[in-house]
Amino acid sequence: MKLNEISDMEGARKKRMRVGRGVGSGKGKTAGRGVKGQKSRGGVSINGFEGGQMPIYMRLPKRGFKKPNRARFSWVNLGRIEAAILARRLDPKMPIDAAALQAAGLVTHVRDGVRLLAKGELSHQITISVAGASAAAIAAVEAQKGSVTLPAPKASGEQAA
Repeated sequence: MKLNEISDMEGARKKRMRVGRGVGSGKGKTAGRGVKGQKSRGGVSINGFEGGQMPIYMRLPKRGFKKPNRARFSWVNLGRIEAAILARRLDPKMPIDAAALQAAGLVTHVRDGVRLLAKGELSHQITISVAGASAAAIAAVEAQKGSVTLPAPKASGEQAA
């Protein structure tokens, strides 16, 4: 077999039906849409309409609340940090922060900060400064004699800008 001989199996691709191209095509005149009515015309927005009955999306109860100004964190796992150290994209002797993680390609957008998660193993002593970290991640870094620096919690009266 050669690259120029590769092709799809017979019947794997179906040709598009050209509609509205004369009665001889079998799909001429009304193009398979029947006659008249809303659905025979363009720009139909009938999905979800139940004939005047209260639609299901309005009948079902709504639960919960999504805070519009919630903090959105990028996250990075310990295993990815370890892989970056082994690939020499991060230096374990230097302090690691959001800018260093972004430069190493572990985080694309910092958003409201970086959150450290505990998936994977860590075998280097690191000093890392992040906006948030799971308890397991902090424990794993401190088990290697490293340290995790988190920002001081905001006072109760302060608002995020």
